[in-house]
Amino acid sequence: MLSDIEIANAATLQPIRDVAAATLGISEEHLVPYGHHKAKVDLAHLASLADRPLGRLVLVTALSPTPPGEGKTTTTVGLTDALHGLGHRTVACLREPSMGPVFGMKGGAAGGGYSQVVPMTEINLHFTGDFAAIAAANNLLAALIDNHVHHGNELDIDVRSVTWKRVLDTNDRALREVTVGLGGHANGFPREDGFDIVVASELMAIFCLTESWADLKRRIGDIVIGYTRTMAPVTARELGADGAMAVLLRDALAPNLVQTLEGAPAFVHGGPFANIAHGCSSVMATRAGLRLADIVVTEAGFGADLGAEKFVDIKCRKSGLRPDVAVVVATVRALKYHGGVALADLGTEDVAAVEAGMVNLRRHLDNIRGVYGIPCVVAVNRFPTDTDAEVAKVVELVAAEGVQAYPATHFADGGVGAHDLAKGVLATFDEPSPYDFSFTYEDDLSLTAKVEAIATRLYGAGQVTWEAKARRRLQRIERDGYGALPVCVAKTQYSFSTDPTSLGAPSGHELHVREVRLSAGAGFVVVVCGDMMTMPGLPRDPSASRIDLADDGTISGLS
Repeated sequence: MLSDIEIANAATLQPIRDVAAATLGISEEHLVPYGHHKAKVDLAHLASLADRPLGRLVLVTALSPTPPGEGKTTTTVGLTDALHGLGHRTVACLREPSMGPVFGMKGGAAGGGYSQVVPMTEINLHFTGDFAAIAAANNLLAALIDNHVHHGNELDIDVRSVTWKRVLDTNDRALREVTVGLGGHANGFPREDGFDIVVASELMAIFCLTESWADLKRRIGDIVIGYTRTMAPVTARELGADGAMAVLLRDALAPNLVQTLEGAPAFVHGGPFANIAHGCSSVMATRAGLRLADIVVTEAGFGADLGAEKFVDIKCRKSGLRPDVAVVVATVRALKYHGGVALADLGTEDVAAVEAGMVNLRRHLDNIRGVYGIPCVVAVNRFPTDTDAEVAKVVELVAAEGVQAYPATHFADGGVGAHDLAKGVLATFDEPSPYDFSFTYEDDLSLTAKVEAIATRLYGAGQVTWEAKARRRLQRIERDGYGALPVCVAKTQYSFSTDPTSLGAPSGHELHVREVRLSAGAGFVVVVCGDMMTMPGLPRDPSASRIDLADDGTISGLS
């Protein structure tokens, strides 16, 4: 089989104006083209659709993944193509890839095999410049903070309390902790600083959750950058930064429209990284898709304990959106991994390990139905090494939980390989839901109680422990009036615990909170657990070492 990039490079793409018109009814005058095959949809046109009813929303999530991932984006695209091929007006809503993973461990995030969004190389690299705009706006605020202190510090900012970090869209562990302002008086006041990756920034979350330019500017103004010497919060609005930052993000806020290999429309807009951020595509794109199509298929990052939880408890809470059904992506290899098989041995048949690893998928299914109150089906994303006996065992085990599982071969076969899955999703639409949609916790709980609810209800933890500094920070946030905000837990994606090697469904473990960050503009509080870093490092063998450019301009090695 051809590689992902070979498949993408060989594809014949339709002009994006034709894709927009054929399925979504968007005329060319409402598109802002970025070449022939990608465009932004004019925000004024989207605003004119406000009275349209919303279509059906399908949330694609997964069990706890292996390091290479289990194919959520690939399944989202394959399901979109299947529904599109069956005659349903369907659009995918995906997250924009960060160049950190593209050049790091996981590679790109445009799907894979014959279930991709294209143009793949452009989507995985600079795309339409959204992340560059976010980085520029973020770093403008950082520069304005240091400039304000340098020119007299009228707001009396305590430079030791500045919480706003600079950002970069590549993995670089050397920048996690830095010192700025060295070199004498002309360069400002020396202070400790640091970098996050763009997609972990509060500004990325604001970008994903906002629904208008006015809302964008308000949220930016609410950002708390640090504190005065008397411990009063200082906002971006007080620094006069909100207007200029909103200007830098003005054009980026319009959703990006591309297409799948089979010509179905796809909005790719907003940030990934559900292990360290809220990890959902933009509300702007999701709501646009729901008004323009009958079905929207969207994804949330990593397992349902991370991406789906944040989709429900942050995105749905803030936007009012509600998924009609969840598709849980499971793989034979991930079940064997959670059943005790080493990564190197996952290609060997082991039905007993599949059964042992079911404890992980079972907990995710229980959380989706019992905690979030969302009907679900399971997509068994089939790999070439999976045997018939292993796949049959997955279907049998899932059925014993009262859920239908559908083996799917969309990676190799495109949309037709997900036809059974698509029909299963459509059948779920027709059935009355036995569940009531709900959040993991209520708004009026304390921030501590919200973290405990996630830890005990979803992760199976026995207790939550806190670094003294993190607890003091949490208490300060509550005293400043932010206690009603939801929480965004940053932790490893590989386990329900904070230990990435604790596989399956650990219970009674300790969730240790190392750091707490206020994202007042985004409207949540970030709780960093275990060893999770908001600026990743590159692995020993990064994907960058395999990416190259030929003399004719062809890119190779991108996956």
